[in-house]
Amino acid sequence: MSVFTFHLATTTFTSGLKGIINPTVLKNIPGLLHAECMTTMTLGAPLFSQSRILIGELAVFAQWENEEAIDNFLENDKFGKMLATGWHTRLLFLRQWGTISGFEMPEEVDELNDADAPVVAFTLARMRLLQVPRFIHWGRPVEKLVRDHPGITLALAAIRFPNTVSTFSVWKSQKEMTDMVHGHSAVEKPQRHAQAMKERDRKDFHYEFTTLRFKPVAEYGVWKGRSHIIPNLNSK
Repeated sequence: MSVFTFHLATTTFTSGLKGIINPTVLKNIPGLLHAECMTTMTLGAPLFSQSRILIGELAVFAQWENEEAIDNFLENDKFGKMLATGWHTRLLFLRQWGTISGFEMPEEVDELNDADAPVVAFTLARMRLLQVPRFIHWGRPVEKLVRDHPGITLALAAIRFPNTVSTFSVWKSQKEMTDMVHGHSAVEKPQRHAQAMKERDRKDFHYEFTTLRFKPVAEYGVWKGRSHIIPNLNSK
């Protein structure tokens, strides 16, 4: 079964820009099936602010043949060594909604029967550019819902221009995540996510979109002074 990773690393503005516009930085790497390199965004931040899009912070989502390939990349590849200075988690695939090109989702999936176990959610979309204003209108309330949710330990968004956007969130439990999705959380305006999904179904914002759910199996490094971001996992 393949292994997925999500990486966060801080670099210079110039290196960060190269990472998201250079199509060869994640090509021809042994054992790498596909990867998306983006720059991070702060959920809920004002659209026109320095805190919204953080060019010096890279987010990389990748699928690998095995963990040996991950280790070799982080230890021996120039770009991999830079990512190794940050934080990453290793993930086993659980479920998928929607479709996205590039990745090869496993036919065999892992099981997560414990509703109280931590879970990681990742979304990836290719935007219809004319739908961006609608997407922002419906998406920003959801950003704030996820950002402020008591079940979250880490949540952020990422972007690669002109039209690739994603979100990444670590949840204390699978139940807290599914309650949020269905509008059952004990928070203010809990229906924000469900309402945005109804609007997407009415008229899609994207031409490709997927939501992926994962079982986290390990985390490595530190992100902005934090380790042990995922509950009940040993940081390395």
